[in-house]
Amino acid sequence: MATPRARALTEAALRRWPLPALGADADKESRGHVLVVAGSREIPGAALLAATAALRAGAGKLTIAAPEPVAAGLALAIPEARVIALAETRAGGFHASGCEALAPIAEGVSALVMGPGMLDEARSVLFVRELLPLFRHSTLVLDALAMSVVHEGAFAQPVVLTPHAGEMAHLSGLAKEVLCGEPLAVAREAARRWNACVALKGAVTHIAEADGAAWRFDGGGPGLATSGSGDTLAGLIGGFAARGLPPLQACAWGVLMHARAGAVLARHYGPMGYLARELSAQVPALMHALERRR
Repeated sequence: MATPRARALTEAALRRWPLPALGADADKESRGHVLVVAGSREIPGAALLAATAALRAGAGKLTIAAPEPVAAGLALAIPEARVIALAETRAGGFHASGCEALAPIAEGVSALVMGPGMLDEARSVLFVRELLPLFRHSTLVLDALAMSVVHEGAFAQPVVLTPHAGEMAHLSGLAKEVLCGEPLAVAREAARRWNACVALKGAVTHIAEADGAAWRFDGGGPGLATSGSGDTLAGLIGGFAARGLPPLQACAWGVLMHARAGAVLARHYGPMGYLARELSAQVPALMHALERRR
């Protein structure tokens, strides 16, 4: 039997996956709590981008866990967030001991975004491995170095992985040329092997689930290939997951809203030159416009 083709990801698809309805008496608790574990001394802005995007997607509560040297700055930059300072390794990763500081909030976290701006791959993997069981009831969005935990085996909880081609080559051991030649097959195999929803990012983004279901999105623009854009996407997916969407739907909403935000900025600035930090501010209006057209 031939392998089914990926379906096209469009606004019509998202309208079949509506965001959870909010009653007139809904409060922030009903929109979910997202925890962003991200950043380093060298890349503190990654945590800022992901955390801001999670709120723009509509998450009700935000906590950021960041390395101690940058935690105070992030607290001032995002006054809406609770910020927890974690010990940092010499190479810029998170100490596994930091899991103890996050354990008390684990039960109330709807979605966990982890990886943007992390350094020290080896120590970060140890940290992620220790953290996963604490958040077994949360949807996990793993980005950047946090994704290297896949080498430990398949996941036993809801997980979204967001690699670009270079990261997927590192994670899978495949040559980048092979990967770029068969991105859909690679995404499907990775999703099956790791029991995760995989968004293989690129000019065309392929989203695959462990059961082989797959979606294809080719509506992005060249301006999205800019520093910090992936951090913003991870935060958007986490925000939608916190609101109650399952991994595939949260990923689809994040990918499409991210691209449509880029299109809005491209009309204003031109196809390139807009900044990743400008993307998430476009999302609320786009999100509400799409819901009105249901």
